[in-house]
Amino acid sequence: MANMSLEKVKMPEQAPDVRNKNFLEVSTGYTEEMAVEEATRCLNCKNKPCVSGCPVNVRIPEFIAKVAAKDFEGAYDVITSTNGLPAVCGRVCPQENQCEGKCVRGIKGEPVGIGRLERFCADYHNANNTKKAEKVPSNGKKVAVIGAGPSGLTCAGDLAKKGYEVTIFEAFHTAGGVLVYGIPEFRLPKAIVKKEIDNLKDMGVEIKTNMVIGKVLSIDELFEMGYEACFVGSGAGLPSFMGIEGEAHVGVYSANEYLTRTNLMKAYLDEYDTPIIKSKSVAVVGGGNVAMDAARCAKRLGADNVYIVYRRGLEEMPARKEEIHHAMEEGIVFKNLTNPVKILGDETGRVRSMECVEMELGEPDASGRRRPIEKVGSNFELEVDTVIMAIGTSPNPLIRTTTKGLEANKKGCLIVNEDTMQTTREGVYAGGDAVTGAATVILAMGAGKQAAKSIDEYLSNK
Repeated sequence: MANMSLEKVKMPEQAPDVRNKNFLEVSTGYTEEMAVEEATRCLNCKNKPCVSGCPVNVRIPEFIAKVAAKDFEGAYDVITSTNGLPAVCGRVCPQENQCEGKCVRGIKGEPVGIGRLERFCADYHNANNTKKAEKVPSNGKKVAVIGAGPSGLTCAGDLAKKGYEVTIFEAFHTAGGVLVYGIPEFRLPKAIVKKEIDNLKDMGVEIKTNMVIGKVLSIDELFEMGYEACFVGSGAGLPSFMGIEGEAHVGVYSANEYLTRTNLMKAYLDEYDTPIIKSKSVAVVGGGNVAMDAARCAKRLGADNVYIVYRRGLEEMPARKEEIHHAMEEGIVFKNLTNPVKILGDETGRVRSMECVEMELGEPDASGRRRPIEKVGSNFELEVDTVIMAIGTSPNPLIRTTTKGLEANKKGCLIVNEDTMQTTREGVYAGGDAVTGAATVILAMGAGKQAAKSIDEYLSNK
């Protein structure tokens, strides 16, 4: 019998005043009993609207039915038939805008906690299963994947399952892309990412790190080495700045740099000698998930005051509601309808404050959100010693400028056929942030999945 509770089973969490001082995972996960209780809220709809909201088409009602029947391994098998990174997706996907956003239980209450159940199944499997993934016999064809982020990992995994000899070329010294350098430990433990990557290695995927394609090797050279197709999943790691006075002061970071130093270079651990400013007051400019991550990291690194400075209102913020809620609980101060106009420094060139101006919302702009308009004469100073710019990123131009035949749009994103993910050069495919600009993990995974299907068709017909 269906559980008709209007609310999800609550996810256990660390208390806000405890977790804002450590980098342990905020949410501690469902117990078996909690998972079964939540799973029984699913109505197993005939038309399965939740599946249409998932970029990788997880068979959601099917896996939830197995959770309700306490067949947790069976549920994991259903999920991984289409999703190679379930422990990751269960934690960082914006389910409220995707699968859960289409759940009929959300009409008169809260939707089924699909993400929480996906996370539970993955964690259960990782804790109870020691069997390694099997390598599929080689079909003799080699494919190169550039970038070990969610898009590249997904593409590589799907191709390996079809017998392709896949090599991932990763610029950093560690595989994982944004999963390891961008998303903090308290949202996505790196041991989980490593587990997913080790699973790919067991399937026969080779990962070569410290390989900056466009510098160490070119795409042309990869083809000369015997690779018959190439997937570009190099992400969007080039940070944006506002272009205001004072951005060159010491203490101004891009969110990418700040998060990379904190997460990948482990600045939060005493045994790592990672240079990072020990801030007292921090302003994070932006309103997306990256801004929330940077602000919450700054708080955990010891800042007394951390401000989110965003030119629109709270309702217009693009960050997940859960991340905004967690940030507020942890003591982050939100200064909405506020925009920086200048960063001021002291006599040594270090940040001492940020001049801001108040904003008000006018008519909707091209994005559909109300346009922020400056209030004349409303300038004020915010005393901070660190400013973190989290206003977006774009793809690094290195690959497209060193590869003949690759075309990009005016934002520097590679142009692809949306049905096949093939670029303007035959045999070269692309997906994720390299194509869309900064977006979500699951959308990047969906692109990697589609590209793997197209590469298989291309090489089978070649």
